[in-house]
Amino acid sequence: MSTSCNPANQDHPCYSHEAHGLFARIHLPVAPACNIQCNYCNRKFDCSNESRPGVTTTKLSPEESVKKVLYAGSKIEGLSVAGIAGPGDALANPKQTFKTLELLKEYAPDLKLCISTNGLMLPFYAKKLKELGVDHLTVTLNAIHPSVGAKIYAWVYDTHSKKRYTKEEGAELLLNRQLKGIEECVRLGMMVKINSVLIPGVNEEELPHVAKKIKSMGVALHNIMPLLSLPEFGTYFSDHGVPSATDAQVEEMRKRCDIGVEQMSHCRQCRADAVGILGEDRSSEFAQGEFLALPMEELATLYDLPSRRATKERLLQKREAIPQKGKLPSMATQGKLIALTSRLEERADLHFGDAKEFIIYEWIGDHLKAVGVRRLQGSYCQGKSSCHEANPIEEILQKLHDIDYLVTAKIGKTPREKLQKAGIACIEAEGMRLHEALGMIAPQELEAN
Repeated sequence: MSTSCNPANQDHPCYSHEAHGLFARIHLPVAPACNIQCNYCNRKFDCSNESRPGVTTTKLSPEESVKKVLYAGSKIEGLSVAGIAGPGDALANPKQTFKTLELLKEYAPDLKLCISTNGLMLPFYAKKLKELGVDHLTVTLNAIHPSVGAKIYAWVYDTHSKKRYTKEEGAELLLNRQLKGIEECVRLGMMVKINSVLIPGVNEEELPHVAKKIKSMGVALHNIMPLLSLPEFGTYFSDHGVPSATDAQVEEMRKRCDIGVEQMSHCRQCRADAVGILGEDRSSEFAQGEFLALPMEELATLYDLPSRRATKERLLQKREAIPQKGKLPSMATQGKLIALTSRLEERADLHFGDAKEFIIYEWIGDHLKAVGVRRLQGSYCQGKSSCHEANPIEEILQKLHDIDYLVTAKIGKTPREKLQKAGIACIEAEGMRLHEALGMIAPQELEAN
């Protein structure tokens, strides 16, 4: 059974591709400390215009974070998941993490509870997490050989021995704890997702081994994420010239690792204070607010449980009403790549000029397979973004250099001509499902493109 079909995931935007456009999540930045130093991480750098793990604008106490959940839940009808993903490691801050989970269980019992961890302390806390109602868990696992892990982790600090380990000794300690913790969480019936950061020149040949290992352990989902390595991040890798992983590298790695564990293709690499539907982060709306001064009980009244439960049922019915993928004209040639501009449900419901990302599908035989999301620094109609000086059409052409078809609600004459000149056929299909739009393509056009 795919994770999307599992009833336990039907309203979890990370575990269900169909849910991610309907249901929202909130990340609570209550865990500032970390017990390992990854060579790709610098939590001090924060730009509000980017989405990157481990960064947050503010840090909250458990009580403040739950107030934020109650307030956001009264404003965001599809809020279904509360998670702790940093900005450090959830289990390196057990007091704050467990207090937050206890309060959430009391005041927001309708939410799914998640945490994200590097796994170093997971064997010691797995049972506690289960008791607190955590049913979905993400563990970052980048290597299963200490010789490779030693290139990724500068040091590992073990609170039991109160000792800092480095090189292969530290990587081996971390790996052993990760595997033991993952095994225990699977045994306890928790849905486990593995995040793996693709680091060019470091772990490209390692990740297929990771996929093989986690398959044997009963892991539900594998999320291969690109290394983000820009000079301004100030990480060891960025300072030493290790480049970011490209979209093409990530998509190819997902194919290599598609050996029995479902590959996640819709990750947005969320901030530690992310709020809202994936791809439409609303964290700035809830960064600071008068709601923090309100009594918990008053906010609990705003968090109208009966109304929220009714809304959830309505959204689940909408999810179930999404038409099944139709059959496409069979294509015997090598799979073509499709870029879609969409907000929801694999539908062309977003104009080209407003798109800040393209959802990528591969057309194989008579079906489509989601392979990734290619994100932009700014949309075409916005022009230059506040943080970058890139020409938007040039960035788009670079992002879509290997794409055969663009399916969008509407596209203007100028960008259409530039895309067609680059060999990309543009299909305007406002409101149509992706398979319906592609079904209009004549067979001879398929072969000619």
